Order: sequence, then structure tokens, then C-alpha cells
Amino acid sequence: EFIKNCGFACLSSNVAILLLESCASSKTVSGKIVDTDILIPLASFFSDKKETTFIKYVVVEHPQLKYPICVFRFSEEDYSALLMQCTHQGAELQLFGDRLECPAHGSEFDNKGQVQNGPADRQLRSFPVIIVNNQIKISLKNV
Repeated sequence: EFIKNCGFACLSSNVAILLLESCASSKTVSGKIVDTDILIPLASFFSDKKETTFIKYVVVEHPQLKYPICVFRFSEEDYSALLMQCTHQGAELQLFGDRLECPAHGSEFDNKGQVQNGPADRQLRSFPVIIVNNQIKISLKNV
């Protein structure tokens, strides 16, 4: 009976961890590169079918990009696009809510790319963002 109960407890805790991880995962979208820009649908930020609730960020990937780009939404017209590459030694950053963290040495950056905790001493590379025809257009000039 003891072994049976312990087995159920272990199984339940593993399922709970998987569910929590899936809730915490970020939304990843594939961008489309056109000239020197990467485009994603504005709808990538909708969290419901009524288009009334928005999520705070999406991660944009494309095979031609060495690192993903995290796009934070602050308002209908205000976005921040940040290269997810640590300015300390170049590791790919991980996303934790409104901050990006380096798994290699612990540097932390806010949703505007500013260093919050070193050893990094330079802000993240950011890209200009504009909205055109229900598309978010991120300029990749000089990547």
C-alpha cells in the first residue's frame, strides 16, 4: 500500500510540473523576412478569439536568425524587439515573464533590454518596430 501511494504521489507531481511548465511557456511565432525586415502578424499578440485580450510578449524565430527576437507589447502602438543574445559572452537568453536571463552567468535584462544584473554591462540589441497593415515590422538592418 505504501509503495502504491508513493507511486501515485510521484506520478501526480510529475504531471503537475508538466502542466505548470506548459502554462509558463512563451508563445513562439515564425517570422517572414522581407528585404531587411521580419514580419509577424499583429494577431500573434491576441490571447483570445475576440481579439480583446493581449499577451505581453512573443518570441520570433526564423532559420536565418542565429538568435530569436523577443517582442514585448506595452500598448497598442508601443513594442520593444530585443535580440535574445547576452551581451556578456553571447549565450542565448531565456525568458521569464518581463525579463530575460542568461543561463550561463546569470545576467538579467528588463523588457526594454536594460541590464538589471551583471556580469553583462551593455544593454541588449534592440530593433525598431512599426505596425503596418496589421503586421508588426521589425527592422533587421545591421544584424
